[in-house]
Amino acid sequence: MMTRHFLDLNDAGGDALAAMINDAIDRKEGRAGKPKGAADSDAPLAGRVLAMIFEKNSTRTRVSFDMAMRQLGGSAIVMESGSMQLGRGESIADTARVLSRMADAIMIRTDDHAKIEEMARHATVPVINGLTDRSHPCQIVADLLTIVENGKPLPGLEVAWLGDGNNVLHSILEAAGLMKFNVRVGTPTGYEPDPAFVAFARDNGATVTLTNDPAVAAAGADVVVTDTWVSMGQAHADQKIAAMMPFQVNDALMAQAKPGAIFLHCLPAHIGEEVSESVFESPASVVFDEAENRIHGQKSVLLWCFGAI
Repeated sequence: MMTRHFLDLNDAGGDALAAMINDAIDRKEGRAGKPKGAADSDAPLAGRVLAMIFEKNSTRTRVSFDMAMRQLGGSAIVMESGSMQLGRGESIADTARVLSRMADAIMIRTDDHAKIEEMARHATVPVINGLTDRSHPCQIVADLLTIVENGKPLPGLEVAWLGDGNNVLHSILEAAGLMKFNVRVGTPTGYEPDPAFVAFARDNGATVTLTNDPAVAAAGADVVVTDTWVSMGQAHADQKIAAMMPFQVNDALMAQAKPGAIFLHCLPAHIGEEVSESVFESPASVVFDEAENRIHGQKSVLLWCFGAI
């Protein structure tokens, strides 16, 4: 079997993504009553080791991948780039070749997407995108799982995005094309998403609406999604926040969505910026279910990479 890398959702495709979500639901239900560190009954990745490289700070990605490997019966090694030879100039290509001899898969959380593509070119084991500036596919597997758990079928779903046209939105647009749902993107002028992701979604049957009016984006939405406005390491924060303020997800904006709409945020949240405290703490907010689902989604990504899904 060819090495299965998971750099973007389209590496798996729609059928595999649907299978991942179903597997995640089944495995999550099968863990009822078990301690969080206990292995699943089948321990399908027993003996497997995941090497994790972090060039950016992480809470959910780090813990969820570690716990995912434990629950699948395997283990994980955590490495900060600054404490690796990678931080002293060793090439990504050489790092990939070395880790392929020592571990069964590699997860990397980095900035430039080209780094993860180079890692995949030289690795002989699966490489997983734990976040790049371009996309965040593992987050969206967890988001789709959360949406389905809340009784909302994906085909024909209306998703509203408010704020910055960033990496998380790019993966949502990719998912829209694969799973046949629609996205209304509300951003300030100049903060639109990468046109390539918009084109992919549209070419695959999704309706994508780009608007500079937050109310138009939120109108009739089943799911309202936002993210922090200023990503790690971004400059000109004050200017950007000022441009984004009309796109804050607050009670008035949620009132534009459908009754029973849910609110998603990949966290960490900046209360009072991209979301009001009243929405963040409301019954519509499922952000902590979404965070927990990073474990269950990650497990299915890992199993797909190893050919078990």
